[in-house]
Amino acid sequence: MRTEHYNPSQLELEFSNGLTELKEQLENFLIHNKIVKVENRIKNDSPMLVFYLVDEDGDEHEMVLKVIQRPDRF
Repeated sequence: MRTEHYNPSQLELEFSNGLTELKEQLENFLIHNKIVKVENRIKNDSPMLVFYLVDEDGDEHEMVLKVIQRPDRF
């Protein structure tokens, strides 16, 4: 399937939503942190996910992922 729109692309949106839904599974890989919230900014040109975490000491952290689909190569 040829991608015609990249800002954001359908694949970027689907991938971002999938990562958001995997919050609990991702937590299994975080030894000392818990994900308390995921902010899915899918309306951006390139969707951005902000994961808000709290560690064992109660310190807050943020992880930011930007989802970018490269142009199709023909």
